[in-house]
Amino acid sequence: MGGNGGSGTHADKRPNELLGSWFVRSGWSKGELARQVNRRARQLGANHISTDTSRVRRWLDGENPREPIPRILSELFSERFGCVVSIEDLGLRTARQSPAASGVDLPWTGPQTVALLGEFSRSDLMLARRGFLGTSLALSAGPSLIEPMQRWLVPAPASPVPPEPQPALDPRRPGRLSRPELDLLESTTRMFRQWDAQCGGGLRRKAVVGQLHEVTDLLQEPQPEATTRKLFQVAAELAELAGWMSYDVGLQPTAQKYFVLALHAAKEAGDKPLGSYILSSMSRQMIHLGRPEDALELIHLAQYGSRDCASPRTQSMLYAMEARAYANMGQPGKTKRAVRMAEDTFAEADEWDEPDPDWIRFFSEAELYGENSHSYRDLAYVAGRSPTYASLAEPLMRRAVELFAKDSEHQRSYALNLIGMSTVHLLQREPEQSTTYATKAMEIAKKVRSERVNTRIRKTVDTAVRDYGDLAAVVDLSDQLAVDLPEAAEAV
Repeated sequence: MGGNGGSGTHADKRPNELLGSWFVRSGWSKGELARQVNRRARQLGANHISTDTSRVRRWLDGENPREPIPRILSELFSERFGCVVSIEDLGLRTARQSPAASGVDLPWTGPQTVALLGEFSRSDLMLARRGFLGTSLALSAGPSLIEPMQRWLVPAPASPVPPEPQPALDPRRPGRLSRPELDLLESTTRMFRQWDAQCGGGLRRKAVVGQLHEVTDLLQEPQPEATTRKLFQVAAELAELAGWMSYDVGLQPTAQKYFVLALHAAKEAGDKPLGSYILSSMSRQMIHLGRPEDALELIHLAQYGSRDCASPRTQSMLYAMEARAYANMGQPGKTKRAVRMAEDTFAEADEWDEPDPDWIRFFSEAELYGENSHSYRDLAYVAGRSPTYASLAEPLMRRAVELFAKDSEHQRSYALNLIGMSTVHLLQREPEQSTTYATKAMEIAKKVRSERVNTRIRKTVDTAVRDYGDLAAVVDLSDQLAVDLPEAAEAV
C-alpha cells in the first residue's frame, strides 16, 4: 500500500470536508489531481508513489495518506490558489514528520541531497513572501544540531565495484552541460555574491534561490562524474549564499536549513574547504542567536575537517570565528590566542601558491581587523561593559573602518564596522563620537537591504538613548533613525 501513497490511518473515517471543499473550488477532476500528485512525487524522487482516481476518492472519503503526499497536496493547492494552504487546512493529520522533512538530521547521500535541495528551494520560491517557510521550520541547536553535522567528517562509503568507463557522450543529447555552460554557472554565482556584499540579502535572495533550483534540476539529469561534482559544488555555494541572505534578512530557520543542505552538497562535491566555510556561516548564525558554545563546536568541526587542505586565508577566517565564539563565552585568554592565530595565519596568505576560491575572497585585511575588533568588543560586553577590552577593540575597528571606506564592493561590512565603532565609543563613554559613526552607518544602511544592519543600528541607538538620552547629539540621532529606518517590516 505504501507504493501508491496508501493510508497511514483507517480508524474513524468520515468524509474529509475540508479537502473536499478545496478540491471542488480547484476545478480539478480526480484524475487530474492524481496526475499532478504523481508528477510532483517524481520530482521529489518519490518514484514509488502511483496515485489514481480511486485513491483520490479514498482521500476525500477520509483516508489519511502517508508522507510525502500531504506535503505535495499542500504545495499543489497553495500554487493553485496563490495562498498558503497548509496540511491542516486540508483536513489531513500531519504524520510525525521525518527528520529529513523537518530538521537537520538528513541522509548523507547524493540523490536525497538533490531531492531535498529541489524541494526546499521550490517551496521557498512559492511561499517565502508570505513567511511560510520561516514559521513552519524550527531552529536546531545543541546536540540535535552538532551531532548530525559531525557526520560531515565520515568518509563516503567506497563503491563496491570499480566505476565503468564513461561512455562516449552524444553532444546532441539533452542534459549534457558544456564547459562554457559550467563556467557561466560559476560566474553567475560570483555575481550573486558581489550583489549580496553590495546590496545586502533583501534584494536578490529570490534570484539566488531560483538559480539553486535550476542547478538541482541539472543534477537530476545524467552527467559525467566530473560535471556532477562541479554541479554539487555550485549547488553548495548557492545554498550557502541563500542561507546567508536568509540570515541577513532575519529568516533564521530558513537560513539554517540552507546551510545544512549546502554542507551536504559540499560533501558530495568532495570540497572540504568549502564545507568548512559553510560551517563557519552556521557558527556565525549561532553567535548571533546567543549560542556561542554551539558556534565553537561548529568551528572546531570546520577546522578539523579542512586541516590538511584549507588555504591560509580560510584558516585565518576560521581562527577569527573561533575568537568570536570564545569572546561570547567570556574566555579572554582563548580569545586573545585565537586572534593572534588569525593574524599570524593571514600573514601567510600572500605566500599561498594556489588562487583562493571566490567564496573566501571577502576575507580581506579589513575583514580580519573587523572580526578581531568585534571579538574584543563582544568580550567587553560579556565582561560587564569593560572599557579595558573596548580599548583593545578600538584601534582594530578604526583600521577596519578606514579600509572599508575605500572598498565600494563590501558596503554591508562597512556599515557593520561603523556600527561596531559606534558601540566601542559608547563602551568608552564617548557618546558624541559614537553618534558620528552611527549617523554614517545609517547613510549606508539606507542603500543596503539588510535587516541585520538595521537591527544593530537600532540596538546601538537604543543604548545611546538609555545612557545619554539628554545629549542633543543623541536626541538628533534618535530622530534621524525614525526617519531613515522606520520599524516597518520588510518583505523578503
